[in-house]
Amino acid sequence: MTIVAAKKCYSYQAEELSEKLDILLQELGGLENFIQAGDQVVFKTNLLMGKAPEEAVTTNPEFIRALARKVKALGAEVVIADSPGGPFNEKLLKRAYQKSGLYEMAAVENLKLNYNTDSQKHEYRAGKINKSFQLVSYLEAADLVINLPKLKTHGLTMYTGAVKNLFGCIPGVLKAEYHLRMQSVDDFSRMLNDLAALVAPELTIMDAVVGMEGEGPSNGQPREFNYLLASTSPYYLDLAAVRLMGITPEEKVPSIKAALADQFINRDNLELRGDQIEPLTNVKIPKIEKENNLLDAKLPNFLSDIIEKFLRPKPVFKEENCVGCRNCAENCPPEAITMVDNFPEVELETCIRCFCCQELCPYDAVEIKYPLLAKLLFSN
Repeated sequence: MTIVAAKKCYSYQAEELSEKLDILLQELGGLENFIQAGDQVVFKTNLLMGKAPEEAVTTNPEFIRALARKVKALGAEVVIADSPGGPFNEKLLKRAYQKSGLYEMAAVENLKLNYNTDSQKHEYRAGKINKSFQLVSYLEAADLVINLPKLKTHGLTMYTGAVKNLFGCIPGVLKAEYHLRMQSVDDFSRMLNDLAALVAPELTIMDAVVGMEGEGPSNGQPREFNYLLASTSPYYLDLAAVRLMGITPEEKVPSIKAALADQFINRDNLELRGDQIEPLTNVKIPKIEKENNLLDAKLPNFLSDIIEKFLRPKPVFKEENCVGCRNCAENCPPEAITMVDNFPEVELETCIRCFCCQELCPYDAVEIKYPLLAKLLFSN
């Protein structure tokens, strides 16, 4: 059996976070069950981009502060790390740390922020779809990796949590290569599961106090879920966490469906402890494309191949929000976006619908639009 512990938590106030984390981690044997004095503990946070904590894009710095104090009290050293979207360099890392509130918090608490942008190739022959990964080098020095995801929706994968957070172990723009190689949601999800197995964080603790609904992972709306979740398995934590969003059955989420099919997880082996997980109602969940072809499950192959391209979602750029920063064009995996008169234009024949443009836009200037016929054809 694999334990997923849940504890209700209603704020990011220091006293409440400290108390609730203690109760939560006791369900897993206590933090001391994982950490020894002298360990270097990497906090793999969600630092998608430089956004203020109240926007619910990144792991909340007060949650990280509360956990870091407990780790330091056990005599270990904390290193906060991630590889945000876009180029992976010290200047952009520092900017993301500052805007997310981590820079100031780390200075006050005497915590290290990672600026090592090197990477190394790691073989993973057990992979279902990927046999090697280029991983950030900061993992090499870690005695322990604690995965600290944020509960959010995601335009490509429906939900992003414990497993998807580990995609940040791929350095910077190299993430684009994985999108290009695995363009179907099914293949991309299997790649994520392989990556999680390779990184193998010893502990995952999810910040689900305030998460995100709608056009996640960066352009949705904050939503109070009021939970902390913890497990030794990122797969089982995701299996439990999607219940907070009211996603049933859980295999609607492609990564969970793949994890069940590939036997990373088994529903019968999930043991829930702590507070009962109570789903919120009317959580805004983005629709996603079918795993290989939007029409595979609806029409014969010869028809679906003909009309599928007319029903695919597409990124639409909002003139009232766009400032011409070029972030979308510079980080588009297939280079489908060009700047015309300082405004992005997308070549839809080249676009692979990874929606990195939306994910990495700091100005909420990208919207994913579905044609009316697609909405009718694929409505639940």
